[in-house]
Amino acid sequence: MSKQYFNKKWISIGIVLLIILIILTIIWGSFNNLVKLDQDVQQTWADVETQYQRRVDLIPNLVSVVESAAIFEKETLTQITELRSRWQSAGNINERVETANELESAFARLLLIAENYPDLTATQNFISLQDSLAETENMVSVARTRFNKAVRDYNTAVRVFPSNI
Repeated sequence: MSKQYFNKKWISIGIVLLIILIILTIIWGSFNNLVKLDQDVQQTWADVETQYQRRVDLIPNLVSVVESAAIFEKETLTQITELRSRWQSAGNINERVETANELESAFARLLLIAENYPDLTATQNFISLQDSLAETENMVSVARTRFNKAVRDYNTAVRVFPSNI
């Protein structure tokens, strides 16, 4: 009888250890998944900032071409230059996003104003810069979409069981 009791005791201990091992594995996997998703969020935000920087880097060339072809709308050109400086010196993410949105609006105004100057819109430099700017805007949009998906995936993982524990 004592041998049978001894075997049941070890089986019970084994079952308890197995359950503990399963729980630890689930917790470990959940934690690692959250870390991975957080890293994805950080990486996709870095991609968004890279595209913002690319757009900001186009500004001096665009302003130079526009200024040389037509003396107009100094206010718009000044605003774009100031926004570029403000974006580069922004201290946090919210300031950068706000400035990037203002830059988007200023670029739209600049391109609308530029259409009033046929000599400007006909120059190869302007056409090339306009194409680069359109390509960059598309890349910003794609990067933002990827960032939003990464944040959504992370937020979902944080809220579902067992990660929410």
